Amino acid sequence: MRGATILGTGRALPPRVVTNAELTALMDTSEEWIVQRTGIRERRFVDPGTGASDLGAEAARVAIERAGLTPKEIQFLVFATLSPDLFFPGCGVLVQEKLGMDTIGALDVRTQCTGFLYALSVAEAYVKAGFYDHVLVIGAEVQSTGLELSTAGRDVSVIFGDGGGAVVVGPSEPGKGILSSHLHSEGKHARELMVEAPASIEHPRISKQMIDDRRHLGFMNGRSVFNHAVRRFPEVIHEALAGNGLSVSDLSVVIPHQANLRITQAVAKSLGVPPEKVFSNIEKYGNTTAASVPIALDECVEEGIIREGDLVCLAAFGSGFTWASSLIRW
Repeated sequence: MRGATILGTGRALPPRVVTNAELTALMDTSEEWIVQRTGIRERRFVDPGTGASDLGAEAARVAIERAGLTPKEIQFLVFATLSPDLFFPGCGVLVQEKLGMDTIGALDVRTQCTGFLYALSVAEAYVKAGFYDHVLVIGAEVQSTGLELSTAGRDVSVIFGDGGGAVVVGPSEPGKGILSSHLHSEGKHARELMVEAPASIEHPRISKQMIDDRRHLGFMNGRSVFNHAVRRFPEVIHEALAGNGLSVSDLSVVIPHQANLRITQAVAKSLGVPPEKVFSNIEKYGNTTAASVPIALDECVEEGIIREGDLVCLAAFGSGFTWASSLIRW
């Protein structure tokens, strides 16, 4: 079986920067409270009329160009998001149209914060098995339109931002590129981090009463999420290393989902690596959910943090609960 590698990366971030100071005018909070709690100093919000598919398509154009390809050469695409433009269909088909691609398959992934890694594992499998030569993987989110920018919603609304990231996956020699992916879930914790409505289990799916009860807004049990994340992140990174006969000392850089700076710091401490080996950009963008790993990966490539031959581990934890890792020899 041949290998699969990342041929190109790209990212897209809305031009509008929303600082903590701007949020303090909308809710009872402070710069110090937000930074101490999350590590976030600013985030990006889209302008009206911009959807996750727009950010995804913009990031994809960059990734495709850097891969030395054209949209017509992409044979399959996978789009990860929790904030699709429409309830259905998914964003994948919208990107297929926006980029003028052939009538290729378009698959959407809904595993929230781990969405990009789940999507990447699909591309890895297809390329390694020889089904496709070039697969586009996108993670993109528009969180801002679903946030309650008030004191009542501050625990969630200060955390999230908008953005998109993309990679193109193609064939490589065995033992190079994406070495392995590791995916997990534990659904008994599903209601610890969720948006409850609209939902098909409800009749109707959405009502004025549900909106009045704030069931259409994000809910997070922060303590539970933190406690599980700081355990599962190191666990799934060690799993990837052990599966390939490698150790923490072999790692060049870890790129975790940008959930919370305190979680990232706890992961570095648990792994026993210096903080600079665990990449963080959450202070600039906040938590962009499925977009955070590809945005961070693109920044690492662009800034020369990742070089040829480096061992890179991507890892994520989030709603579901789900967690995942991908180990890559660059």
